[in-house]
Amino acid sequence: MSKSTITYWNTLDKSHDKWEIIEDSDGQLEQLTLAIDEQNGDYTRLTRFKANTDTKSFGAKSHNYPEEIMIIQGRLYDKAFNKWLEQGDYASRPPGEVHGPFIAEEECIVLEMSYPSQAIE
Repeated sequence: MSKSTITYWNTLDKSHDKWEIIEDSDGQLEQLTLAIDEQNGDYTRLTRFKANTDTKSFGAKSHNYPEEIMIIQGRLYDKAFNKWLEQGDYASRPPGEVHGPFIAEEECIVLEMSYPSQAIE
């Protein structure tokens, strides 16, 4: 099987209701799944950080699989790297790389492509 497909649509159009609140985020983080492979778990999604979001209560994160991220809109501070990520910034994270917590002073949208099928045990 492969990732799901969809025809063209504007994912940044705020009038649609496909965004889902990320559990335990107090409504400050939302996700929009763009494509997913239901068999192996690989997915592409957008994550929206609302203005004045601070994820320090989540702490830093790491995954046992690779992921790629790109800032689509706004900017995001990554405490692990002591760096403001600006629109257009991209990262290809290897398994185990620590990232976050994050701060968003204004709304920020991040494109994320994650590959759980390539997890390292």
